[in-house]
Formats: sequence, C-alpha cells, structure tokens
Amino acid sequence: MKTQNRIKKIAALALAGVMAAGLTACGGSASGGETIRVGSKDFTESLVVSEIYALALENAGYKVERKQDIAGSVVHTSLINNEIDLYPEYTGTGLLSILQMDMITDPEEVYRTVKDEYEKRFSVTWLDYSKANDGQGLVIRTDVAKQLGITTISDLQEHAPELRFASQGEFDAREDGLPALENKYGTFDWKSSRVYDGGLKYEVLLNGEADVAPAYTTEGQLAEKDKFILLEDDKQVWPPYNLAPVIRDDTLAKNPEIADILNKISASLDTDTVTALNAEVDVNKREYEEVAREYYDTIK
Repeated sequence: MKTQNRIKKIAALALAGVMAAGLTACGGSASGGETIRVGSKDFTESLVVSEIYALALENAGYKVERKQDIAGSVVHTSLINNEIDLYPEYTGTGLLSILQMDMITDPEEVYRTVKDEYEKRFSVTWLDYSKANDGQGLVIRTDVAKQLGITTISDLQEHAPELRFASQGEFDAREDGLPALENKYGTFDWKSSRVYDGGLKYEVLLNGEADVAPAYTTEGQLAEKDKFILLEDDKQVWPPYNLAPVIRDDTLAKNPEIADILNKISASLDTDTVTALNAEVDVNKREYEEVAREYYDTIK
C-alpha cells in the first residue's frame, strides 16, 4: 500500500501540472485500427515510459505492438530501419551520440537543434520534451555531504582529498566524464579512487567502502534522500538529457493525433516523478508494467 500511495501522490502532482498548463486528455480514437510499434531501450526508465506510451495509445484505440528492451546502441537504427515507430529518447543523447554535435547546455536550444536535425537527416519528429532530465551527475552519501557541507560539485572538488571515489572505469577516461569535470572545476585529488561495477555503486556507498560515485540523475535510489544526495552541477558541465518521444514522420503523418496523446505524457513527467517511478522498480522490486499502469491510470 505504501508504494501505491507514493505513486498516486507523485502522479497527482504531475496531473496538477498538466492541468495548470491547460492540457487536456485526448479523447480521440485511432483511425482504421492502426498498429503502432512502441520501442524502448534496455533499462528501467525507458521500459516504464515506453509502457506508459503504449497504454495511452491503447486507451486511444490503437493496437500496440511492444518491441521493448532494445539495446541503446541500436534502438535509433531500429527506428530509422522501420522496425519500430517510436520510442522514448533523450535530447542530450540525440545531440551528442546520434548527431555527434558540439555540446550545448541550454535545454531549449538542445531540443530545437535535435528536432531540426532529426527532421532533416532521418525524417523523424521529436515531440514535446518533458522536464524529466536523466543526465549525468555525481552522488554522495548523505551523511558525508552533511558532515562536510557539500551540496555542489564545486564543494566536492574542494573536499576531494578527504573522499573516496567509486569510479565505473570508463568515467575516468571518457571525454564527458572526469576530464570534462576537471576542465571546468579543476583537479579532483581523491583520497582514493577504485573501479567498481556500476550496478554495485549504491551498495558500495552504503557499505562505507566509498563516498562518491558517478550517477544518472533519475536513478531510483536517489529517491532515498536520507541516504544519497545528487550534487548540483553548478558550472553546467553536462548537457540536459530531457526525455521525449521520437516518432517516424510517416507514422505521425498517418496518425497525427499521436502527438497530443504523447505530449500529454511528457507534460506529466519531471525529474522527481521519473526518479520515483524508477525507485518502484529498482528499489521496491515491482514489475515495470505494473508501475506504468498504476501511474497512467492516475493521469489518463
């Protein structure tokens, strides 16, 4: 019951935001019983959000073929090759990984850039982006942060000689990892730095083996604010990774009402909401389909 109440609470807040923005539910139905192939990447957040998309489309009268759990390295290719019609993507991923363009830190400029370039290069439309930002970050154990007064990455850099870093290996060498941080913030002279498996980082922090680790900003464990704090990127090293549906132009041309259906979903999602949804799956060990259904039922 406790987890269900938490989902209902965040959904109620999200729905209030949608209503305040003047958005209304789409009551239209699909024409001709069109089947829409909904894809996702192979991690919790993408699975949950794609399932919310699928439920919304089914509620509008579409037949949906779920083609979820696709490797992140090939999901864009699946869209371009007409193997799927749409999936949830991130603006920063589109900018840096797909388009391989220079980094931009303004969310609206990133969105305009990927929207224009995807249309030109791929005949793909970016629908409205959400406030949910699943970007890169650094997480610190809450007790350590409070003890040392650390709230920003600038604070962290000053206290680095007192702290143990749990690296994920590639973060130390990747251009948008530690080198990017040190270019903006200065050298991080950690007390120690060891490489750990990324899936174990929160366990490593809780066990007191390390104090700081790389993170993504909507990871479910970050909902446990009494245990972990996500540090503010006060010098804006990392670009925004706002979540949005990307859809083939030919699919959208035949089914224009899909835009309103999925834009309503985007309007309901922010970083705290997505973090809480991830927590239901990754921390509370619920099935992603159940979590998606529960959330969608509160906003439809």
